[in-house]
Amino acid sequence: MQSYSHPFPPILDHNTSILFLGSFPSIASFEQAFYYAHPRNAFWPILEEIFDVHLENNEAKKAFCLQQGIGLWDVIGSCERSNSSDTNLKNCIPNDFEKLLRDYPNIKALGFTGKKSYDLFMKYFKDLEIEKILLPSTSPAHAAMKKEEKKEIYKSFLVRYL
Repeated sequence: MQSYSHPFPPILDHNTSILFLGSFPSIASFEQAFYYAHPRNAFWPILEEIFDVHLENNEAKKAFCLQQGIGLWDVIGSCERSNSSDTNLKNCIPNDFEKLLRDYPNIKALGFTGKKSYDLFMKYFKDLEIEKILLPSTSPAHAAMKKEEKKEIYKSFLVRYL
């Protein structure tokens, strides 16, 4: 087990109305210093299909999110782990969501990109007054649901809260 701190800041501004939350960056995300960076993660392809855009690089993805009112962050600020699996996260210390939601009052819903991020958030912040929506994981490890099904669920979430 090795200790890790979250390697990059959240993507959000004062126009952000929804915040997608993962658990903690994968090793691929650490290497690229960006969210959902594993080449087989469906997060970006799903957003590209929903919005009919092609996002060529991390700067384009960041600008797109900010333009749409979409924020990205992770529940955990630091932890110990030996690989990218969410089941491997130990001694987790959460990010400060009470402060974040005070500082960004336009955020009206949290969309959790997997059960682990939802469970961790509820462990530390279940009493926070904000919509909390569990979405299917876009990770390649979550193959029980087809990408098309995931896309429809993400689309419904975006339509409802953007």
